Amino acid sequence: MNRPAVVAHRGNSSVAPQNTLAAFEAAWRAGVECVELDVRLTADGVVVVIHDDTVDATTSGSGAVAGMDLAAVRSLDAGSWFAPAFAGQRVPTFDEVVAFLETRPGIELLVELKGAWTVEQARSVTDPLRSAGLTERVVGQSFWPQSVAALGAADPSLRRGLLVMESGADLPDRCAALGVETCNPVGTLLLEDPGLVDRLHDAGLRTTVWTLNEPAHWEAAVRLGVDGIITDRPDRLAGWLDGVRQPAR
Repeated sequence: MNRPAVVAHRGNSSVAPQNTLAAFEAAWRAGVECVELDVRLTADGVVVVIHDDTVDATTSGSGAVAGMDLAAVRSLDAGSWFAPAFAGQRVPTFDEVVAFLETRPGIELLVELKGAWTVEQARSVTDPLRSAGLTERVVGQSFWPQSVAALGAADPSLRRGLLVMESGADLPDRCAALGVETCNPVGTLLLEDPGLVDRLHDAGLRTTVWTLNEPAHWEAAVRLGVDGIITDRPDRLAGWLDGVRQPAR
């Protein structure tokens, strides 16, 4: 059975607040292959790690990320909502993530650009990675083809992926036009279109499915031959994969 890469969704988000350095550290200590995270731009053009377009759900504050400068975003508590032990966690900057990656060998990064980015904006992601010599350990992805293309223009050497919620016969062609290496579908799409993984592989594309948290779903994805599984429970998935590879006695 093919062993897919374990990708920690927003870090190890079942044991630490999502998209924080604590969650990324927990994922690394769990021995996973890759951490997935989301990035947005503040009002003053700084890349920060947060999923929603507002800070309301995962911080002590309220308002749109794009309407706040970095100082305002960094003043917020991004951990207490999850558990008191994480009080004082902050919304990370992308520079902090780069520093994290520099000192944590053996783990890759899957960076999702939220929304439509220009080439100049995409350079605020690609340039720090290149300066740190980390480009080879990172894949940039987005639902927005414009953002995927912007990453490619900003740094043609960066591996890129397209996130999808529907397939269609032209999906391999769309991926080829964007020059991506991977096409990453929502898990339910594999149920609706069980031949999708094979078609993407036939087109030379890798496939990382999201976001699967239950053993039955992991088993189905592995059976279809996915290359990676994005999960909120990366430590459990890693253990499950190790278990199913052990021969029966």
